[in-house]
Amino acid sequence: MSTARHPMGARLAREGRLLGPASIGARLYRIAWYPGAVDAPNAAERVYGELYALANPVASFNWLDAYEGLNGGLGASEYARVERRVRLLGSAELTAWVYLYQGHPDPRNLIADGRWASTSK
Repeated sequence: MSTARHPMGARLAREGRLLGPASIGARLYRIAWYPGAVDAPNAAERVYGELYALANPVASFNWLDAYEGLNGGLGASEYARVERRVRLLGSAELTAWVYLYQGHPDPRNLIADGRWASTSK
């Protein structure tokens, strides 16, 4: 997110520690003016971003969940926060929370290289 110069990236930088560039096994789509990652059947498909260690996960997930539209079970949400294996660049894998899109994205809007920053300029 910091490479995309997004306000939420700045907030994450204040509330956590950047562990580095990372990727998950998923596909990335342009949903509208924003991206959505979905699980991919092919483990070689990757979505790239950054991994943060949050100083206060409860507080940070409170505003992150609200930003992503998670509504505490009060109806369908566009995203779900789930645990997935994350690969840090040049490092081993670990488990982290990620937000996955719950809709059915238009296949024509696939971002084949898995990098939102390359399409959002």
